Amino acid sequence: MSRFRYPGDRNLIGNRVKEARLSENPPATQKDILARLENEGFIFDETVISKIEKGTRGVNTIELFALAKVLKKTPNWLLDFDSLRQLYVADEK
Repeated sequence: MSRFRYPGDRNLIGNRVKEARLSENPPATQKDILARLENEGFIFDETVISKIEKGTRGVNTIELFALAKVLKKTPNWLLDFDSLRQLYVADEK
């Protein structure tokens, strides 16, 4: 049987959201991302981007796709599957 090691974070995309935001030229602020999300029809508390980046707030599938769109990344990039593979543990026999 195989399983995942759960790191304890409520989401796995926080670091990637921050990386994408800061890689823009000029770097986007959390408020910039929040405004873009609002233009897509998502209304969030002003602290939501900070909480996502810190891993203290999870994101659902729709939010994942919205974040990918406003950050000009793919959902797969945000999920960072290479890092997810490190969480996967195959039981040794």
